[in-house]
Amino acid sequence: MSTENLYNKDAKKKIKEMAEDIDFTMMATNLKEIPLSVIPMSTKKVDGEGNIWFLSGKDSDHNTDIQNDPNVQLIYSKPGDMKFLSVYGRATITTDKGIIKDLYSKSDDNWFDGVDDPNITAISFKPNEAAYWDTETNKLVALFKMGVGTVTGEKQDVSKSGKMKV
Repeated sequence: MSTENLYNKDAKKKIKEMAEDIDFTMMATNLKEIPLSVIPMSTKKVDGEGNIWFLSGKDSDHNTDIQNDPNVQLIYSKPGDMKFLSVYGRATITTDKGIIKDLYSKSDDNWFDGVDDPNITAISFKPNEAAYWDTETNKLVALFKMGVGTVTGEKQDVSKSGKMKV
């Protein structure tokens, strides 16, 4: 495994690439309390500034947690492709209808009564620090390299990992 630490623009690009590819994340709020409050969330968008956007219910526990403490941890995992991303940052909640319309899709009808649902909010998550593990090749190539390493006893570089500062 090789290490590649990323900063600023490169970090934002890597976060965007991985968050959009993996989509679902576990959002941890109320980070000062054990156990953490954790909920699965679907990434709606990663904007040009590297902010990650979600839709959420105004009356949800995680919205209440964010209002009390905006520090949030996102854990993305796609084990089949051996891609993992952990992002720490701050979240803010908005009820801006323009933003909600931009993020909303037909599948969101499962949770909300359209973009005018009085319970719908958008969460903007601004990354501060992150860590990633990524094969950056397809799974078949990574598995082949692992097999070669097993047979030859030589370590194979099958993935990259690193820390990111945004």
